[in-house]
Amino acid sequence: MNTLISIFPYAIGFTIPLLTAALGGLYSERSGVVNIALEGLMVIGSFVSAVIIHDLYPYLGSTSLWIGLLGAMIAGIAFSMLHAVASINLKANQVISGTAINMIAGALTVFLARTITGSGNIHIQMGFIPTDIPLLSKIPIIGPMFFTKTYATTWVMLAVLIISYFLLYKTPFGLRLRACGEHPQTADAAGVNVYTMRYIAVGISGALAGLAGAIILVTYSSEFNGNVAGLGFLALAALIFGQWKPLGILGSTFFFGFAATIANVSQVVPEFKNIPGFILKAFPYVVTLAALMIFSKSSQAPRAAGEPYDQGKR
Repeated sequence: MNTLISIFPYAIGFTIPLLTAALGGLYSERSGVVNIALEGLMVIGSFVSAVIIHDLYPYLGSTSLWIGLLGAMIAGIAFSMLHAVASINLKANQVISGTAINMIAGALTVFLARTITGSGNIHIQMGFIPTDIPLLSKIPIIGPMFFTKTYATTWVMLAVLIISYFLLYKTPFGLRLRACGEHPQTADAAGVNVYTMRYIAVGISGALAGLAGAIILVTYSSEFNGNVAGLGFLALAALIFGQWKPLGILGSTFFFGFAATIANVSQVVPEFKNIPGFILKAFPYVVTLAALMIFSKSSQAPRAAGEPYDQGKR
């Protein structure tokens, strides 16, 4: 029990970037645009935030961390527009477009990082410091699990999750967005501009994916090295496992985050020392594959996801 309690804060910290990226994928795919470029957009966000924080921290201190997060979101939006133009206007294959962005993002950021630092890595002096929540952290069992060693970004993203649920299911905007991903012709006939809604959704997706990459940097990474360890693809798996629903995504990302945390802290937990290291390292990916195999048959993606919308066919 003590081991579980001690692991929980780290699992939450690892879950938040996954949750952020998966929410980004949710907006895009709910509008009908498949976005497998989450990995590349996370890399872009991590790179831009690293550059901003590296340059501004000596002058602005911890304020530069928030500016870095904002810069990552703006960069994510800008880069996601490449995917939007290709998928919406040019009606390109959305999987190929997303794959191209993943490849471009990694190569471009490493090149720029080498130009800036000479090594390809950008180290930041300090990220967010995990803190305990007063009073709440003293609650037996629950306190140590949920309210100790928490990052500010954790509470920000939980607020974004609640807002996303309300936005998608309780507002006219959410209804229009979901309609564009289910029946775009019907939505168009009702006066909804499908192209505009999809552009907005892809932009939100880019902002959240960029933010996810920056969160990795300012919480447990502290260094940009050209990749985000495949978390963008893991976020896509969590999106599918969570049935394209905000609360489902919360559960699936924590499931995967907890599995990954076990692999990462296995060497310092006495109970896991007798288990071969390669098994624990492969554990999160095996769990992901198993979950997708079990639940993929019951998955119900938005009906128009991946299909370019042609107004002339209405």
